[in-house]
Amino acid sequence: MRLTLSLVLLGVALPAFAAERTSKARVSANGAFSVRLVEVAPGQCRLEMLQESGVVWQFSGCIGTVNDLYFASNDGERVWVLMPLVEKGKRSLVEKQGRRKVRVPAWANAPVAALYGRTGEKLKEMRLPELMAPKQWGEVRQLQGHFKWLEGTLGIPGTGPRLTDDEKVEFEPVASKTQRLSF
Repeated sequence: MRLTLSLVLLGVALPAFAAERTSKARVSANGAFSVRLVEVAPGQCRLEMLQESGVVWQFSGCIGTVNDLYFASNDGERVWVLMPLVEKGKRSLVEKQGRRKVRVPAWANAPVAALYGRTGEKLKEMRLPELMAPKQWGEVRQLQGHFKWLEGTLGIPGTGPRLTDDEKVEFEPVASKTQRLSF
């Protein structure tokens, strides 16, 4: 009897684990498009650009997670992805900023934002040193293998990322000034 009950419960529970997960759909500044990431199974994703009539285009590939933030351009051709919880980088490097050289720690040498085209090609990538001054890196929330850097997300107080009327993704890194990304 217990074996039968266990098998029935397992049969009911397995489809729940295999269910698709989706990111929050975000609308473009002009309201014509929305974008979302659908995780079909672990490691299998598709990015969908939608209109009221349905899917306009999609491509298969995991360019982020369902917890990342996706922003659609007004023409529906490009997508900015902001990653509020970032896996720490593996390599430190030295960058030249003006006349001086700045050592970028390995954890900060990881992409935190990326711009993608409709076929999934990465058009631009931003790392923490491009968005924050080195003296502000101490405000970044360090976890075991990840870091949190974006105000208004994951329990960090502040205003969350948003898409402005002039088609700019606007956000505040911790302890830093407002940043704007153009499509």
